[in-house]
Amino acid sequence: MRNVFLVGDELVAGHGDPKALGWVGRVAARTLPLAPDLAFHTLAVPRETTGELTSRWDEEALRRIRQTEPVANHVLFAIGRHDVHRGVSPTMTRLNIANFLDRAHALGFETLIAGPPPGDEADNPRIAELAAVCEDAASRRGVGYIDMYGPLARHDQWAADMATGHDALPLQAGYGLMAWLVLHSRWHSWLGIEPPAG
Repeated sequence: MRNVFLVGDELVAGHGDPKALGWVGRVAARTLPLAPDLAFHTLAVPRETTGELTSRWDEEALRRIRQTEPVANHVLFAIGRHDVHRGVSPTMTRLNIANFLDRAHALGFETLIAGPPPGDEADNPRIAELAAVCEDAASRRGVGYIDMYGPLARHDQWAADMATGHDALPLQAGYGLMAWLVLHSRWHSWLGIEPPAG
């Protein structure tokens, strides 16, 4: 058995999705036929900053691991937008990311980071800056990074979803786009599985 932990905020939980799948459910559904030995664990806390994520993720993950069995553990940290909303400085965000990546490495987890997607139009310049900080912090630690901001900021369907939804949450189409970005990143190589043909 291999554990895959997906750590983040309400976007990891799929809030706002009328199908209640979010991007995590869509990604898991496409991945399990290729690797039935995977166990997916969603560790989501709404409106969470990177500092709050850092303080709790490891305890929650370790409680879900059977210590008596040899297992491989993966963790994807999905950075939300709340460092922007709650005034966390880029310097502190960078430190928080370094701390949770170092902790994951010390615990032997294979790590991956997904950056924040666009949100409300007024917040997007600062979210773009947050995404750049996340990508740089991942690069400095040699960790794979999934850019959610760049592709979605230019996507008409994402913009339409955001205009229709509420609380800066995507709807079904938006979560489908996020899932597509994950599945067409280094997701399969990170998990050590062959991507589906075609």
